[in-house]
Amino acid sequence: MSNETSKRIMAAAIMALIAVGAGVAQYFGFPAVRYLGILIVLGMILEFIFCLRRASAETLAKNALSFVFFMVLLFVMLAAINSVGTRPQIVLQLLLIICSADIGAWLFGKMLGGDKMWERLSSGKTWSGQIAGIICGAAVYVAYGIFRGMPIASAFVLIWTGISVALLSQYGDLTASWIKRRLGIKDFGTILPGHGGVLDRFDGWIYALPLVWLTMI
Repeated sequence: MSNETSKRIMAAAIMALIAVGAGVAQYFGFPAVRYLGILIVLGMILEFIFCLRRASAETLAKNALSFVFFMVLLFVMLAAINSVGTRPQIVLQLLLIICSADIGAWLFGKMLGGDKMWERLSSGKTWSGQIAGIICGAAVYVAYGIFRGMPIASAFVLIWTGISVALLSQYGDLTASWIKRRLGIKDFGTILPGHGGVLDRFDGWIYALPLVWLTMI
């Protein structure tokens, strides 16, 4: 196992422990999921601001509209997590779908290979990986619904929700890659070894979280 893979696994394990800790705190009545979500999105915003501060004046001027658009998305995310975070079971379901889609896309993309989705934007993403990620996200969400005792009649809703969130998470990732291209950087940060920055790790939430928030309003 390479050193980079070891770092990636260790960072993922730490993030998992933090998520479990937040769940335990939530169980005992402390709104940890909401506060943790707000901290994560604030970290994403600060990370993006630091990237902008390091960019040249020419880069900022040339891509001003793109950067403003992305910043607006991040602040919409902040409003969304502040609201959605009051219902931690929904955050758990989003986490379940997005993580399953990420793992499925990465694993099957490596195994199956095939045509690139958008090579100029993200050289590692393939159509086979995207399709597999969507299937994995939807399948895990259906399994979760069955485990929770949801009626079979709800299967279509579960499948549709799983597909929608998994697809949106992948396009959130592509949007972040698009912004990185304009900034001329590989990662937004280095805070999470093997994963890049906070923005790199949670970019799958960019569209999925606001959509869930809008359906709750």
